[in-house]
Amino acid sequence: MLLGVPKEIKNHEYRVGLTPESVAEVVRNGHEIIVETGAGVGIGANDEAYRAAGAEIVQSAFEVFARASMVIKVKEPQATERKMLREGQILFTYLHLAPDPEQTRDLIDSGAVCIAYETVTDAQGGLPLLKPMSQVAGRLSIQAGATALEKSHGGLGILLGGVPGVLPGKVVIIGGGVVGYNAAQMAVGLHADVTILDHNPATLERLSNHFEASAKVIYSNKTVLEKLVARADLVIGAVLIPGAATPKLVSREMLGTMKNGAVLVDVAIDQGGCFETSKATTHASPTYVVDGIVHYCVANMPGAVARTSTYALNNVTLQHAVSIANKGWKKALSDDPHLKDGLNVCAGKVTCEPVAHDLGYSYVPASELLSNWT
Repeated sequence: MLLGVPKEIKNHEYRVGLTPESVAEVVRNGHEIIVETGAGVGIGANDEAYRAAGAEIVQSAFEVFARASMVIKVKEPQATERKMLREGQILFTYLHLAPDPEQTRDLIDSGAVCIAYETVTDAQGGLPLLKPMSQVAGRLSIQAGATALEKSHGGLGILLGGVPGVLPGKVVIIGGGVVGYNAAQMAVGLHADVTILDHNPATLERLSNHFEASAKVIYSNKTVLEKLVARADLVIGAVLIPGAATPKLVSREMLGTMKNGAVLVDVAIDQGGCFETSKATTHASPTYVVDGIVHYCVANMPGAVARTSTYALNNVTLQHAVSIANKGWKKALSDDPHLKDGLNVCAGKVTCEPVAHDLGYSYVPASELLSNWT
């Protein structure tokens, strides 16, 4: 199979679909690969590194999309890229379709086979292709929040960890999953006053056992959330409903109870965000202010640490990319029910139930679609 890796074009996105090491593994499996010139610059990998790994360097994304049977990316295809997709072509990348009706419509119209990293599952019910980026984003959320709290960035002007004789900042983390856990690790490490909210008893027990007295772990409900948000200096939105749009847990009305200059970091923004006042921002202009509250809603946070993020991502995506190339997408998905969960749009049909529900499409199970071809 001929695989293609275009250069990412989303604002300040420096990651790349495959590292040179991953390219070498693809080639060792008997496949060909084309890489757009400059695609790896953001991770410190030049064209020569990709050539040495066995890739052919091409001069444009147009050539990648025109020639490749499978396109491997990091971020969802932008409008210009979606126009280049063709019927039967495999797209393997993050998609986050539920809050993005325009992208969903374009993918349906393309007839392409669109497999989303974020809905691929594992035997434990986890999301292994989303997990490394959630780890990165969770850790980055505290760095970003700490910076936004600086007075020069519009924040309260406090140091999260405080100093002897001065109280530390109050950090409230909504959601105790991978993002929330990693955010808490960083915030606790800075000696902030940390509270984690979740409504899953097993998650609460696990977090409580791990953090012990270093962080408060509290069952989440509307009343508790309102009280804690009002007192917080930094609120991290770390909510995820796999494949679906994120519920709006912090209303605009609640902003009026917060301290002027407090900060909201919405890590859930890829799925629409968990704050009512959230709107996607970029690394070029990461924050905005609503009712005196600083919002950080960058939709590709891990892109800021592209080298770490790309290698972490390739550690979990490469095996699936090779499987699809070796077997073809129909057999690869039929053989692996967890990879099959990643199929979101195929041949003009929506095969991810939460996406179909949120955007009003008919849902066609991937197994049903595959059975029609066997």
